[in-house]
Order: sequence, then structure tokens, then C-alpha cells
Amino acid sequence: VQLQASGGGLVQTGGSLRLSCTASRLTFSTIAMGWFRQAPGKEREFVAGINRGGDISYGPDSVKGRFTMSRDDPKNTMYLQMNNLKPEDTAVYYCGVDSLGLGEVYDYWGQGTLVTVSS
Repeated sequence: VQLQASGGGLVQTGGSLRLSCTASRLTFSTIAMGWFRQAPGKEREFVAGINRGGDISYGPDSVKGRFTMSRDDPKNTMYLQMNNLKPEDTAVYYCGVDSLGLGEVYDYWGQGTLVTVSS
């Protein structure tokens, strides 16, 4: 299983980015997927996730209404659309997969993509 994340970069406050994560050797309809982020000096935190039933949940209140997670099963790809970015969104963003589909224990991870939001 391999997860390849992309789409990070440098953006100004108020800008947008779309992160992508493509998975190989997985059947998307049976797994749960999630986005996490880790800012410098902080622990990794859950940002958004989709379980195998298609239910989407978001982590911190600060991203609700600004971030949207989606997936494209035929492409084995999940996305995180991030709008109205703020400096506090600066972090390395990781995609993860829970192969059991429940969104509880993530057992595969992508390499991370850096998002930097300048003020």
C-alpha cells in the first residue's frame, strides 16, 4: 500500500489550496481515509475524515466551513480543499488510511505535504 500526497505549497492569508492523496492497492469503497496535520512543535491532529460509508467529519472548529474533504473512488484519490487559509493552518499535512473502514485506527500514511500560509 502506498499513499502519495501532493498539493502543498506557499500561499498568502486568505488563499486556497487543494491537497490530493492517491492510494495504490486499496479499494476505496472499503476503507476510511483522513487528513491530519502537524504544525512545528505540536502534535499531529485530525483535520477531516471519510469512513467507508461516506460520512465526513471534521476535526478542529477552526477548519469547519473552510475545509472540504472529498474522494474520487475510481481514481483512488481523496482531496482536501482548503479555502480562506490562515497562518495557523501552516503545517505538514498527512493523508492516512484505516483499512478497516471505521476511521478509528489509521494504519497507512502518506509522506506529508507542507502547507505554509504567510501573513
